[in-house]
Amino acid sequence: MAGRGSRLRPHTLTIPKPLIPVAGKPIVHRLVSDIAKVLGEQIEEVAFILGDPAFFGDDVVDSLMKLAESLGAKGSIYRQDEPLGTGHAIMSAKESLSGPAVVAYADTLIRADFDLDKSADSVIWVKQVERPEAFGVVKLNEQNEIVELVEKPQEFVSDLAVIGIYYFKDIGVLKNELQYVLDNDILNGGEYQINDGIKRMMEKGMKFVPGKVDEWMDCGNKNVTVETNQRMLGFLEKDGEGLIASSVEKENANIIEPSFIGENVVLKNATVGPYVSVGAGTIIENSTVKNSLIQSKSIIKNANLDNAMIGNHVVFDGNFETISIGDYSVME
Repeated sequence: MAGRGSRLRPHTLTIPKPLIPVAGKPIVHRLVSDIAKVLGEQIEEVAFILGDPAFFGDDVVDSLMKLAESLGAKGSIYRQDEPLGTGHAIMSAKESLSGPAVVAYADTLIRADFDLDKSADSVIWVKQVERPEAFGVVKLNEQNEIVELVEKPQEFVSDLAVIGIYYFKDIGVLKNELQYVLDNDILNGGEYQINDGIKRMMEKGMKFVPGKVDEWMDCGNKNVTVETNQRMLGFLEKDGEGLIASSVEKENANIIEPSFIGENVVLKNATVGPYVSVGAGTIIENSTVKNSLIQSKSIIKNANLDNAMIGNHVVFDGNFETISIGDYSVME
């Protein structure tokens, strides 16, 4: 999670993308918790790979340590000082690379329920997609084993896209192969990639199999993050998860579910929902809001919002519809 999330600016100017809440919980918190559910066993350690300490500061570290502790696990922090690719990022945490492990990119969310094949050397999690030419995909043999990784194939290889979550029976093997990649300066696109380590493992006959997820949701930019918020709220409603805090104050207001409404939110002369997430301490007055993400301690007045994403400590008073506002902004 070392990247700066530039495609989600202005929201990532003050908050790292993996800590932006979706359906009331930071992206990385949801991802780690959902992976833990799929694994179904005790996790010993969660290692987080961060970027510049000036951006990923003490408050970020504290949040991540609490996340690890909530799973009964040790939390570890590593730094990738330069954006030199996924393989380089993983090797930034080489002190933790031993035994069975999962590697995950922290800007994606999943819904999955499958039995992890722990007899395989690795499981690469995939999702069936309509346009495989836009993704990295896996090629399977007749035994349903992965024999090749193909990036954005122009001719059909398969429709199973790699989503950026991997299980390794012994990640120390990947560590050794990535060390070879770094030592021999094997670059793709000017960066050291996880795929080059995986390909070396395949060349040595190691068994890779796919693990299919039911849902794969991206948080790469504003529009897809708002869409992911909608989908996640729908899933959580089906799961029976409580989404509206008991401390919400309503005065001539209506909440249309599914929506997440945080602690101490005040709604006056407002209709909120469906598919809206509102962070703690926010005030919404004389407004209609749907299909939107609003973070904490903001004030929204006289608004008619749809497909909006609004940050923390924002003051918004107007009649705009499709907007994207970062933290500490004021529109009056």
